Amino acid sequence: MEEPEEDRTLEALGLADAPRDHPLMYPGVWPAESGLLDGDRLLPLDRLTFPDRTPLLAVGSNACPGQLRHKMAEFGLTSPVPMVRTRVTGIDVGVSAHVSILGYVSASPVHAPGVTRELFVIWLDAEQLALVDATEPNFDRVRLPEPSARVELDDGGTLSGVFAYVNRHGVLHNGDGVPRSHPGQHALISELLTASTELRRMFGLTPEEFCVRARADARLCARGTQLFAKEKMVTRSGLEHLRVR
Repeated sequence: MEEPEEDRTLEALGLADAPRDHPLMYPGVWPAESGLLDGDRLLPLDRLTFPDRTPLLAVGSNACPGQLRHKMAEFGLTSPVPMVRTRVTGIDVGVSAHVSILGYVSASPVHAPGVTRELFVIWLDAEQLALVDATEPNFDRVRLPEPSARVELDDGGTLSGVFAYVNRHGVLHNGDGVPRSHPGQHALISELLTASTELRRMFGLTPEEFCVRARADARLCARGTQLFAKEKMVTRSGLEHLRVR
């Protein structure tokens, strides 16, 4: 008797939900292993590099198949996206110094010597790259510096020419001027609301209320972004000088 074919749909794999619909789940659920995002399925990969595509390091919701699927479908793109798990040294996941109109405070890469993280590289063709660029209006795409930023594959090889999105508003710091790490959306918003009376006045007392108010009012999001700077919560990521666009 033939064994039943494995269900590789995002729903079956627990990867279907997107932070754009559930902001407190940001950055969303990432795959446990490398795969090929093909519509609503995540299929096995037969290789880890794709020379005809651009490698883009995903530190936030671009590593969430559910979110990435939404972006592609919204613009009618159906070509698959390889998603490759990597080990990255010299880059950490910081907190963008802006409030997203999708209701969350997103992640942004920061220069972090000696820090190693497991992150995904997504490989985009020219059309996909232009689309994703357009969905990141608060970010500049930069080429990560080598060798201070090292991107290593599961097979031991390293990638060069990897890009990432750096927030053009800067990143939030930990109180000592050092970029803070992103702890997850619920914990982050709780900490930010506790620390700022004005932020509570604008966005409410809980992460849930914060998300609802942010999603309802783009002007409020802009005011929240300005407040981060006004209350001197912002520092540089250390990657701004790499801007390529």
